[in-house]
Amino acid sequence: MKRRHRVLSREEQELWERVQASVAPLLKRKPSAQQTPAAAPEAEPMRAAIEKAERKLEAALPALPKPTPTPRLQGFDLKTQRRIAKGRIALDARIDLHDMTQAEAHARLFGFLSNAQTNGVRHVLVITGKGGSLMSDGVLRRVVPQWFATPAFRSVVAGYDEANRRHGGGGALYVRLKRKDRPA
Repeated sequence: MKRRHRVLSREEQELWERVQASVAPLLKRKPSAQQTPAAAPEAEPMRAAIEKAERKLEAALPALPKPTPTPRLQGFDLKTQRRIAKGRIALDARIDLHDMTQAEAHARLFGFLSNAQTNGVRHVLVITGKGGSLMSDGVLRRVVPQWFATPAFRSVVAGYDEANRRHGGGGALYVRLKRKDRPA
């Protein structure tokens, strides 16, 4: 459907011109080559000195080695996740991290997972909670998966996935532990 453009009355046109004159653009456009003001003569030596200092600083810094990417932990396949959710694969243990600080939760979770692995447990439920306030997505909910990527946890954790709604949904994780008899 084609829009018809309404013609502005004389009063509307005057009002529009006053509004246009009273506003400033949000983004400044780059001036064209003709409109570029000449740089102040005293700014050139200062700019050259800054660039020279930046080059010296870059040369003095040692080159950082490129970090070797660690492979991402595998999640569960859909079949395994459904079997856990329906109770066909037992969750051998669970830990609830509600109301713990990050330091407490980190220590308790690592100890729990290490102990479970030693006892031959294969699947556990880690309850992180969904977050306490409206503006929070939950600190533990966010950091526990990051912990699983650290070398200490990678020696214990084979994979993890978000739990089914029945087990806590976004506030809980299914965790598959590595078998103790297999090398890390």
